[in-house]
Amino acid sequence: MTALSATLLGSCVGLGLLLVAAGLRGIEVLPGAQHFFPTVERTETATAWLAASVIAGLAVWATTGWVVAAVLAVGAVAWAPRGIAARAQQAVLLERTEAVASWAEMIRDNIAGSAGLEQALVASASVAPAAIAPELRRFSARLERMPTIDALGRLGSELDHPSADLVVVALANATRMEARELGPLLGRLAETIRADVRMRLRVEVGRARIRTSARIVIATTMVTIAFLFVFSRQLLDAYESPAGQAWLLVVASVFATGGWMLQRYGQLDAPQRFSARTSTVRTER
Repeated sequence: MTALSATLLGSCVGLGLLLVAAGLRGIEVLPGAQHFFPTVERTETATAWLAASVIAGLAVWATTGWVVAAVLAVGAVAWAPRGIAARAQQAVLLERTEAVASWAEMIRDNIAGSAGLEQALVASASVAPAAIAPELRRFSARLERMPTIDALGRLGSELDHPSADLVVVALANATRMEARELGPLLGRLAETIRADVRMRLRVEVGRARIRTSARIVIATTMVTIAFLFVFSRQLLDAYESPAGQAWLLVVASVFATGGWMLQRYGQLDAPQRFSARTSTVRTER
């Protein structure tokens, strides 16, 4: 073991002991770590990711002696929370879209059971899908102390979803005018929203295949490099020089750009909010 490796290993052990001691005493470590990981909600989790990225970079540097490889290791670990959060956000978006369609069908069925519009809204809020249940429970409580049209405006702002805007507008119009055609309208809206969910799922399946292929390529490359480093180190001696490090940076940049493009163009962006909802509420007020 080289002196550098021993020094880095001792530093990591000491840092780990300090973090454990701070955690046991309830001391907040690196409160600014969350600025580096905006997708992480808790400061403790952001601190853990920051420590993991630094340790990964030091470990790679101690093992290979390549500065570029160490920087890439830090960047890969630091980027991981963003990738995880992006996948989770896509799943939440699809779940909320499906929940809005179910909510519209609940209101339609309650109206068909000879319930008034306000009674149908309260009844649907009590059995709302889990993805939008908190917003609908607050909406149900507001109905007791404010006009329905105002409560619907607040609900649309809280749901913050383009499909929910369509349902809210239909309910707002039914509140102002005759609600006889509201049931069929809600049914058609639910069918349209579910069709959008199915389309997004089909697109996601196609993109998942591309992401899987990319992971296989990256994993194969990393395994090959590790194999050569262990069994045929002389084949990697070219990367020891500054020119070799520059070429390693070029290759890594190609991989990083490809990964960024896969994530950026693989996102299922929601359509813009339905501005007529805001206009409808303001007109009524």
